[in-house]
Amino acid sequence: MQIATWNINGIKARLETAVSWLNEARPDVACLQEIKSVDEGFPRQAFEDIGYNVATHGQKGFNGVAILSLRPVEDVTSRLPGDDTDEQARYIEALVVGDHSVCRVGCLYLPNGNPVETEKYPYKLAWMDRLIAHAKSNLKLEEPFALLGDYNVIPQARDAARPAMWTEDALFRLETREKYRELTALGFSDAVRSFDLSDGIYTFWDYQAGAWQKNNGIRIDHILLSPQAADRAIGCRIDKHVRGWEKPSDHVPVIVELDI
Repeated sequence: MQIATWNINGIKARLETAVSWLNEARPDVACLQEIKSVDEGFPRQAFEDIGYNVATHGQKGFNGVAILSLRPVEDVTSRLPGDDTDEQARYIEALVVGDHSVCRVGCLYLPNGNPVETEKYPYKLAWMDRLIAHAKSNLKLEEPFALLGDYNVIPQARDAARPAMWTEDALFRLETREKYRELTALGFSDAVRSFDLSDGIYTFWDYQAGAWQKNNGIRIDHILLSPQAADRAIGCRIDKHVRGWEKPSDHVPVIVELDI
């Protein structure tokens, strides 16, 4: 089973790009972030026409997440537990039925947190605390669990082409990285780093200042695997070439393959 994550940066603006990549890569599951669409406005027919079941948790103009699956999807839940007042659409979870097992898939769009001197940074850290608590609860189920999406976290200096320029950014501040390490310390494996420890691996290139052409990228889109999922991991890749397509997202897909 191939499970992918991709911040699409506006599903309506990049519908043709999304369909083209899905037809090319054919992941069993694709988790999308920043769909920037309410549920009723999501162009589900375009994905159903190429074989995907669609589950969305949307919000007008901002945020929004979706799970597309070629396989049956069960137990779909939206919103991250822990704060009933939080109206931002940033999390959706489902059970995906595999050939001989199931995999729980959590699709997330973690808050950016900038500017750090505003309320946006405390919100990011509080959201991460909720994510840690929810992940800890899910791990007790002892089932394959993939927690993937746009984390808006640069885990280490080698995950940025120019780490010095990110020192005080919410994506790389010490408090952010400590929360991320607290999450992974629960027992999750970084799918990308499980198969490739080299430098220069990125998933995001800004639209500004020729970042793509200069390969001035960062790695902020992650797939974290529970021990039961990590044991079944066969490989992981980043479809970097998609960033060079016409009207691209500033993120690219990351795909893990599990024997499920």
